[in-house]
Amino acid sequence: MNDHSDLLIELALAEDVGEGDVTAGYFIPEERRACAFVASRGAGVVSGVGLAARVFSTIDPTLEVEILIADGSRVVAGALLIRVVGSARSILTAERTALNFLQRLSGVATLTASYVARVEGTGVRILDTRKTTPGYRMLEKNAVLDGGGMNHRFGLYDRAMVKDNHLAAEGGTPAIQAAIHRLKHERPAVEVELEADNLDQVRSFLTLDGIAYILLDNMSLEQLREAVALRGDRAKPLLEASGGVTLETLREIAETGVDFISVGALTHSAPALDVGLDFETL
Repeated sequence: MNDHSDLLIELALAEDVGEGDVTAGYFIPEERRACAFVASRGAGVVSGVGLAARVFSTIDPTLEVEILIADGSRVVAGALLIRVVGSARSILTAERTALNFLQRLSGVATLTASYVARVEGTGVRILDTRKTTPGYRMLEKNAVLDGGGMNHRFGLYDRAMVKDNHLAAEGGTPAIQAAIHRLKHERPAVEVELEADNLDQVRSFLTLDGIAYILLDNMSLEQLREAVALRGDRAKPLLEASGGVTLETLREIAETGVDFISVGALTHSAPALDVGLDFETL
């Protein structure tokens, strides 16, 4: 993850700084030193603190950068997250890129935490999806973990997830079972998940070997309860509810007895946590 995040920092700084920060370069004396604090302007769960700190160090390795609070921590408005001392020019040049990473990832962690809190006591785990910002997937999925959620597959390579279009192409249950056997023979570590749009599909999938998960797509509460009853007391497959999940519907879905609820909004619709830089010259 470090190599990937360092590349993102490099790309973000190239995008923002370009050939140089003309404002800081022409309007801030070179010898000016400053002390700055990155602070939360609102309550939430922080993620990306270490990443934001690395932005300052990347701009200027001579900056004194101190992380004051760990990723995954709950904060209140006014909480100090990072302390930076050194060149005023360097601090101001790094400011926006550092805050962009931090506010985005903390927003994901904060929204995730609100979903996790809503299902407390049910035993259900909240999952993210692949609906992530291109290039930011590792960072955003880590933010989901910081918020108390759980990661679904990272990409097309680490879990076979057979959806309706795949099922239409496969040619029925016997072909699906043959494909599972072939996958398990060649890639035994890869788990298999099948998407069910109705209870007849659930019944059919429960007859197959090698299924780790069934995704119950856009099913009603009654259908979810019936799918759980069909699965019975067997350990596998685990059941994942998905589709149209909101904070308002979450608790009722969790109480049907499913094992997981996946929520695309965690990463595609998380509002940024408000963070800022408090700056004073020395």
